[in-house]
Amino acid sequence: MEPVFRTLEIASSIAVRAAGTKITYEGLENIPSRGGAVVAINHTSYVDFMPAALGTRLRKRRIRFMIKAEMQNVRIVNFLISRTGTIPVDRRAGAGAYADAVRELKVGELVGVYPEATISRAFVLKDFKSGAARMALEAQVPIIPCIVWGAHRVWTKDHPKKVGRNKIPFTVRYGEPLPPAGTPAELDARLRERMSVILHEVQLVYPHPAGAWWVPESLGGGAPTLEQARKLDVAELAERARRAAERH
Repeated sequence: MEPVFRTLEIASSIAVRAAGTKITYEGLENIPSRGGAVVAINHTSYVDFMPAALGTRLRKRRIRFMIKAEMQNVRIVNFLISRTGTIPVDRRAGAGAYADAVRELKVGELVGVYPEATISRAFVLKDFKSGAARMALEAQVPIIPCIVWGAHRVWTKDHPKKVGRNKIPFTVRYGEPLPPAGTPAELDARLRERMSVILHEVQLVYPHPAGAWWVPESLGGGAPTLEQARKLDVAELAERARRAAERH
């Protein structure tokens, strides 16, 4: 399992250098040197897992990500899933993946979770699912808020991939761990509040030219509002259901 993971880390590092990407890491001291923890990551890109994982590697830790089970249908991805400790999640019946994640946390692993579940087209936080909070409470491990910013400029929904030597900078900030206390709803609310503050702070420091498609509407950018993004999400799900019905 670990040799494949190490190969991916090397390949990711090479890809970052080839693209001329500078990743600024903040709060690395908030990643525990040992013991289990949930790493809660905001979701704006198809590749935001990569800088988050490279950051924890600087602390000699690896993240076991949770990934949608449909990705197992892709042969090479299924090979990687089975050899990197990745946890497939069937969104229609996620109890098995949840139990697997809690087990990994209890034996001291870092488990990466996207509380928003799907990519935010508005580039601000969507509503959270409660899985991250419930896992942390059951395993009695902390939650580490993690904000990745800039990766959406490379590859996200509704926009073409920007590959090659694009020199797009990323910022990754790990917040102070939240202790596993209170009810799932209370912990979830604390997590979302903490991540919202960190995300806004990171966005303010990062360049945000007026009208740019990748800048949130609240900062004068051209990204859709949360309400507009919700409508796009609904339309996407409807189209996906239509295509599935045609196939069957």
